[in-house]
Amino acid sequence: MPKAKDLEARLERLEQQLGVYQRVSRLMVRELSLADTLQAIVKLVHDFTSCDSCLLYLLDREELVLCATSNPHPSQIGTVRLKMSEGLTGWVARERKLLAIGMEAYKDARFKAFSELPEDTYESFLSSPVIARNRVVGVINVQHRTPHRHSGAEMELLTTIGEQVGCLLVLARMPATAIDDASHVELVRSHGHIARRGEDE
Repeated sequence: MPKAKDLEARLERLEQQLGVYQRVSRLMVRELSLADTLQAIVKLVHDFTSCDSCLLYLLDREELVLCATSNPHPSQIGTVRLKMSEGLTGWVARERKLLAIGMEAYKDARFKAFSELPEDTYESFLSSPVIARNRVVGVINVQHRTPHRHSGAEMELLTTIGEQVGCLLVLARMPATAIDDASHVELVRSHGHIARRGEDE
């Protein structure tokens, strides 16, 4: 019986995880501002992980800038900045690696405090780079006030969300009419081969 209950719990978690991916995909095709989309994504991550805070930073030249939070920090959006060489978040961007710290994250040698962010006092820290076209363009952080053991599902979800946000940023940079004006078949043909009728016969 315990094994069956454990299996049911894992299956339910996987279904929840899939639901998050589906909702992020739907956000990517809706006509929302980039700021609203990023805000919706951090809320989805917040709800899935039951964390106390989710923060999303984007790269602006050589600095990471806070662009979305699950908790209301309106005065910090766009103003909290750190260099790639600073803090746990900078380390994740620089090393292009997932980072999970279950307790006392603020004691890590790489940690840098920002007095305006209460998250600096939180115990656990989970962070993943945001990747677009194989380049780091940001970082997404999940934090808990108390010690927290990060599950494989949480780490996998944050890694995938980082990749999805990266794709979203590529789309956001395109002019509004670019998708309508593009000849998608010609784009594929110019970068690869499309088999024409009779070629494989």
